[in-house]
Amino acid sequence: MTENTSRIEQRIAELGYQLPQAPDPVAAYVPAVTAENFVYTSGQLPFVDGSLEHTGKVSRTGKTGTVDPQTAQQQAAICALNALAAAKQVIGDLDRVTKIVKVVGFVSSETDFTEQPAVINGASELLGEIFGDAGVHARSAVGVPVLPMDSPVEVELILTYA
Repeated sequence: MTENTSRIEQRIAELGYQLPQAPDPVAAYVPAVTAENFVYTSGQLPFVDGSLEHTGKVSRTGKTGTVDPQTAQQQAAICALNALAAAKQVIGDLDRVTKIVKVVGFVSSETDFTEQPAVINGASELLGEIFGDAGVHARSAVGVPVLPMDSPVEVELILTYA
C-alpha cells in the first residue's frame, strides 16, 4: 500500500479485495450523487473489469443458466465494492464515510427461491468487516424476476460522510 492509500482502502485490501474503479453507467444516470452529507449510489451490478462473471437467476435447483446462492452472495459483495467505488468518485476518499445507513439489494431469483436476505448478506457482511460499527445498517433484500444484463444481484447504498 502506498502512503496515499486510505485507511478504508487498506482495510479492503486486508480482506482480500481491491476497490475497483467506479463502473461506467449502463444507461442515463450517474453512479452516485451527494445531498447534504449523504451519498446515494445507483444500483450497482457485480461488474469485474467491465463484465459480469455470472448471469442468471439465483436458484438452488442447479439448473443450467442459474446461479447458486453462495456464488450470488459473493456477487453481492462485489456490488458493494462497486457502490463504494461510486461513492469514492463523488466524495474523493472513503475515509470520509461516517456511516453506512442503508443497503438495498435486489436478487433475480426463481419464484420458489426465498433466501434473498442470505444472498444480500454478502454485501452487508463485507460492509461490516470494512467499516466496523459504522457499517451496521438498515436493509432491504428483494426478489425480482430479472435484473439488467441478466445480473443475479444488484446493490445500492446510502451512506453519510464528513
